[in-house]
Amino acid sequence: MMPTNSLDDSWLVPPVGRIAAPLREQVIAALRRAILDLDLRPGQRLVERELIERLGVSRTTIREALRDLASEGLVTVVPQRGAIVAAPSLDEASDLYEIRAVLESLVVRHFVERAAPALFEELDRTVEDLAALVARGAEVRLVLAAKDRFYGVLIAGAQSPALQQLLEGLKARVQVLRATSLSEPGRPEAVVAELRGIAAAVARRDAALASRLCADHIHKAAITALGALQDAEDPMPASEL
Repeated sequence: MMPTNSLDDSWLVPPVGRIAAPLREQVIAALRRAILDLDLRPGQRLVERELIERLGVSRTTIREALRDLASEGLVTVVPQRGAIVAAPSLDEASDLYEIRAVLESLVVRHFVERAAPALFEELDRTVEDLAALVARGAEVRLVLAAKDRFYGVLIAGAQSPALQQLLEGLKARVQVLRATSLSEPGRPEAVVAELRGIAAAVARRDAALASRLCADHIHKAAITALGALQDAEDPMPASEL
């Protein structure tokens, strides 16, 4: 789906409220959430005037927020066009998935070594919650949210703020590709089976196996997502023009 050029068609959000958090932080949070939820899609223009009207803040605040989001890799500033929601290239996306595989495998290993017993049970519950959503054909956004709860438990048990920060940035930058991967027929069911395998290895305290299965899961997701991105980047054959 091509992104729209108007926020009116894609993102419904009330003006930022005057609460304790600085306005800039509220604007950053609102825009970040809209990007991660795919309300603002890759390639969509972020017109300052529209953002000012929608969020009820100053031009300076909007510009500061966009600069921060650009530093996170969620927004790209294009000469003559202004700010747009970032869309990773094929090479960049491939690198991001490779890095994710390494980091998430390390998270799983740390979880096995450091997590409290209650978190092992919670990890199993998140997988079964995901399975229930997939079984009833829930929309991709809900499935992604359920997967994020699985990763949230892993991160909590791994007890590594550094890994958490790195992974949050990576997942944000490939969010639309994650959604693309889960849209492939049969992929959600495969994801459930893969996460069940990871959880089972974790339950047995087999850190090596759990880590390897986690890396395999990321690589399988990458195959689908990068394939779709490759199709989008390939020019139409001359015979079809």
